[in-house]
Amino acid sequence: MRTGGAAASLEQSKPERRHASGMEASMEAGGPRRRLVHLDLKGAPPRASYLAEVLPLLRGLGATGLLLEYEDTFPYAGPLEPLRAPHAYSPGEVRAVLSQARAQGLEVVPLVQTFGHMEFVLKHKEFAHLREVKMFPNALNPHKEESRALVKAMIDQVMALHEDLQWFHIGCDEVYYLGEGEESKQWLQQQDNTPEKLCLSHIKAVASCVASSYPAVTPIVWDDMLRGISEETLAESGVPQLVQPMIWDYAADLDVEGKVCLIEKYRRCGFSKVWFASAFKGATGVNQSLTLIGHHLKNHLQWLKVASNSPADVLEGIALTGWQRYDHFSVLCELLPVAIPSLAVCLQALKNGGYSEKIKENVEKLLGMSNLETETFMSTSLGTFPGSNILTLVTQVSFYLKSSVDELLERNRYVTGWFSPYHRKRKIIHPIIMHHFQPDAVSLLSKWNAVVQDLQAAMEQVFHKCTVEEWMEENVHPSLQKLQQVVDDLDKAIKAQKLGAF
Repeated sequence: MRTGGAAASLEQSKPERRHASGMEASMEAGGPRRRLVHLDLKGAPPRASYLAEVLPLLRGLGATGLLLEYEDTFPYAGPLEPLRAPHAYSPGEVRAVLSQARAQGLEVVPLVQTFGHMEFVLKHKEFAHLREVKMFPNALNPHKEESRALVKAMIDQVMALHEDLQWFHIGCDEVYYLGEGEESKQWLQQQDNTPEKLCLSHIKAVASCVASSYPAVTPIVWDDMLRGISEETLAESGVPQLVQPMIWDYAADLDVEGKVCLIEKYRRCGFSKVWFASAFKGATGVNQSLTLIGHHLKNHLQWLKVASNSPADVLEGIALTGWQRYDHFSVLCELLPVAIPSLAVCLQALKNGGYSEKIKENVEKLLGMSNLETETFMSTSLGTFPGSNILTLVTQVSFYLKSSVDELLERNRYVTGWFSPYHRKRKIIHPIIMHHFQPDAVSLLSKWNAVVQDLQAAMEQVFHKCTVEEWMEENVHPSLQKLQQVVDDLDKAIKAQKLGAF
């Protein structure tokens, strides 16, 4: 997952420069003309039926396309079948989603990781021998012919389900431990060989594979592995003629001048076009449950400044990333329905070249919300967008479940003074004290059980059972089970008291 840190503050940036030539080519109303919404399906993949509900909303909000990161939810077949998760989409479901996207005028760009972030492939015993470092399943060994054959097979299967593609994202970000495998160490001992050249050679091999098999399709790569490479090395590699880099940064105080300089560097190296990548969710905390809309809005406003200070003919478009996990093994961050208001605000800001009270009112109208807060989590209205009930219930749980249980169990003097772990273990309770907190505990448990039941039902409409279980175990069970245990211990203590056992 791409989690860029904040760079130099804007106060220190140089005066802005606007390039007017060709502005209409890639910009509209001050914003990028192509706006891809990234769906990160490696965690909490929505049911196909929910995506069918959401796509018209995305179009209405200003999206022009989708960046679909399938990971283990693609229906891989044959030798690649082990990659397919139990909840993967069927070929029919993928075709239906793609057909619905086309009907909405949304261009689809598939994303398949082909170098780093390969855990969903390399964790399997069938493919573990293709790891760069034997112990780590994150990066692919770039030296093996079998690695390239694997990547080609994955790309071919995804391509086969997609028609008329213009772009295909081949990933290639965060290739940690590259150069530390045994074959790489031997390769790097040879004269003039460097980790940068090793990285570029694999990117070139994958991009060349796409170019030869699908000449009408342009590969896109994440740019972080390219940023630190010298202009000369980049230019000599041949990579700039084969791919378009997607420059990602999710910081609220993104360094505008630094990005403008990076774009100029990429142009000098021979890249004809670049993409930007912002974030509407999944970039402010690995286990974040509610979306910081204000943070993401600021990030997009900064990207608009980068766009207005760069040659317009170099910008192909922007992808609004919505990370669902930081990597294959991490916990879930904000669920898609929870982040739709953030996505709406960010899309409208990009479409209109900024954000204003009038645009805010339009977002509220599109979402069916009477009051959308960007600086706090507490939007008072429910909303009518698909999954809005999940946002309402997740907000309740995130704000009040843990705090209300902690208030009762850790700050109620009757519990801490007369029903401590010592008392609970021995089933000791003072009959008078019991009446001071038992009704509160029972009432609180009843209230939260009802909320959680509603949330579970709402989530099951949108997600598979495994997602519901994971989210509940991470966000609900720790507090709810603690409360349930106290109520159970109270019942046991009362029964022991009636039996004269204390």
